[in-house]
Amino acid sequence: MIRRSVPPVSSPILVGLGGAVAMAAAMGFGRFVYTPILPGMMEGASLSAADAGLIAGANFVGYLAGAILSSFGWAAGRERRVALLGLLATAVLLAAMAVMGSLTAFLVIRFLAGLASAFAMVFTSSIVLPHGAQSEAVPLLHFGGVGFGIALSSALVFVINVIAGDGAHGWRISWIGSAIFAAVMVAVVARLLPRPATGSAPVREPALSWDRPLVLLTLSYGLFGFGYVITATFLVAIARSTSAGPAVEFLAWFVTGAAAALSLIAWRLLVRRVGLAATYLACIVLEAIGVLASVLLPPVAGALLGGLFLGLTFMAVTAYGLQLVRLLSPESPRRALAIMTAAFGAGQIVGPLVAGWLAEGSGSFVLPTAIAGAALALSALLVFPLLPHARV
Repeated sequence: MIRRSVPPVSSPILVGLGGAVAMAAAMGFGRFVYTPILPGMMEGASLSAADAGLIAGANFVGYLAGAILSSFGWAAGRERRVALLGLLATAVLLAAMAVMGSLTAFLVIRFLAGLASAFAMVFTSSIVLPHGAQSEAVPLLHFGGVGFGIALSSALVFVINVIAGDGAHGWRISWIGSAIFAAVMVAVVARLLPRPATGSAPVREPALSWDRPLVLLTLSYGLFGFGYVITATFLVAIARSTSAGPAVEFLAWFVTGAAAALSLIAWRLLVRRVGLAATYLACIVLEAIGVLASVLLPPVAGALLGGLFLGLTFMAVTAYGLQLVRLLSPESPRRALAIMTAAFGAGQIVGPLVAGWLAEGSGSFVLPTAIAGAALALSALLVFPLLPHARV
């Protein structure tokens, strides 16, 4: 069967914008809207901290499963179709959260949402990032979309909570509103994401070569997934537990998103001066400081500074980690992206489970957050041997 020829998107800026909108839908809404909605769910759906950790963990199990499945060659030549289906599933699953009320249903839905977001992230990135050779704005736009999605979802949930009176009554509406926004984004991505050239043959990548730099980077990335996700999941819940107030809860997550959207631009000068690996290292160190600040400083300062440092670093670490692994595995970039995503997902599964159980037992998030800080310190230490390999 002959495929109908469709002209590809010619401008790398438009490709980057398509990637940004995709990441906003899949990650900013599909994954991270859970954070601002969570306090309302804990009240309105009578969820404990341990329950909240289980739901977050289910999402990350799905993300890990999707990343592992993405590492095989089944989607070769069909990356765009799979990415769009992942985004469409994300919108449907966001809506499904609004009509369910049991812990089991939440676990199943968030598992499937994690699967969908992994497919969308891996395959959209594999399409968009190669266009970075034409313009350095492409990866900046692409990964900045996550922060834009976080900021937009934070504002959406805040407005809904104000209209509804409080999060305990508005959490279902927040899921529905998020689904509507995500659906609109899918239509935009379908217009902007490049189509495969007619007649192009699928390329199957060789197996990864697991040398020392690749092993160290993968371990570091996995530990970062564990270390950052506790704050990324519970930051708004931490603010609520300290009675910081609704405005601070909103601002903490909004600042996170706004900082994430601009973070790659902010770090670009350092990348040019010292290289990807050294900048990746600096971001992890700053992230560790922000994680500890979220529970050690007074409530308002802790929430805002924790959100700011989280936003400034977590997307930069994600972007630079994925760029580093492409440099270390130039013959198998898609497999490398998938394996790194899997390592990240493994860390994210353990993180919220540990945090939820420890917070439930200790009555606060101080202990799990301290453990997260230690994991980030170890993640940073693993990067030092990589510095001579990636000064680019």
